[in-house]
Amino acid sequence: MEVDGLPWYGENGGELFRLPAKLKDTYRMPVWELAQSPSGGRIRFRTNSTTLAIRLEYPEPPGMSNMHAFGQTGVDLYADGVYRGTAIAGRDAKAGATKEHVYYKQQPAALREITLYLPLYMGVKVQRIGLDPEARIERAKPFSVAKPLVFYGTSITQGGCASRSGMSYQAILGRTLNVDFVNLGFSGNGLGEPELARAVASIDAASFVMDFAQNNPTVESLTQAYGPFLEAIRAQHADTPILVITPIYSAREAWSRDPRLDGMRELIRQVAARRITAGDRHIEILEGTDLLGPSRGDGLVDGTHPNDLGFEWMAEGLAGRLAKMLGINMTR
Repeated sequence: MEVDGLPWYGENGGELFRLPAKLKDTYRMPVWELAQSPSGGRIRFRTNSTTLAIRLEYPEPPGMSNMHAFGQTGVDLYADGVYRGTAIAGRDAKAGATKEHVYYKQQPAALREITLYLPLYMGVKVQRIGLDPEARIERAKPFSVAKPLVFYGTSITQGGCASRSGMSYQAILGRTLNVDFVNLGFSGNGLGEPELARAVASIDAASFVMDFAQNNPTVESLTQAYGPFLEAIRAQHADTPILVITPIYSAREAWSRDPRLDGMRELIRQVAARRITAGDRHIEILEGTDLLGPSRGDGLVDGTHPNDLGFEWMAEGLAGRLAKMLGINMTR
């Protein structure tokens, strides 16, 4: 079995954190708290077991207003790329209590590719994965590229408001392109501070995808963060592709332009354009409104965050661009 999408998993002693625990005191408290939700983390293996079950420990019950229990706490099972079920935290969840869930049983003993997607917005401990005693366990199939795609951003990046963990846009993209990914989205806290730039830049990535802007209160505050964030990546990865995404459509733009969002879009274009003019041949711009624009308002759940339809659209729009940047053949 392998754990993907959590670069510091080994260093963190098997804890499902998204940032290195040894540096937790250098991050703002909300960032570290969000880092304990293992969004983007996956457990992968192949098995011919006729049964698959899981035992989980959650620190508390679900309680978000714009995401139900499946979206907040769910551990999704995909078998051979097909969704099979979700384990969730119960209303009585608390530290020390465990929850068991059987995904399937008494199925034919065929070798299956298993992926368990960890929760988007809740910490969890995976106590056990239950298989037949005599079941074969093999390594999961390799990804199409050896290194992960690294995403940094906001609540949208973290997965709000997918109906379940396998429906974030990175998870959909991962299945479409057969790529590994790291999700460093932090709800309400994707500000682009230097500590996070260093964390992102420390990962040996196939590509970096910058999906942050909206959490900054002003265009001016984004100006202070955006250029230095890209520079921190380039200082460590001179030739690694970077894709910058401008903010997607918000429902409040239905009747009139939003000067703040428009200003952020223009700033991102300008920062990237300056790098291109200066000779950076490995950075590209993608308009967020091309992924989810004014004609796709049904892809939003609360006027701001994508629902499953919105994330499908985002993944579809990203797949072709990233495949081209990484040399992935999508026709296979």
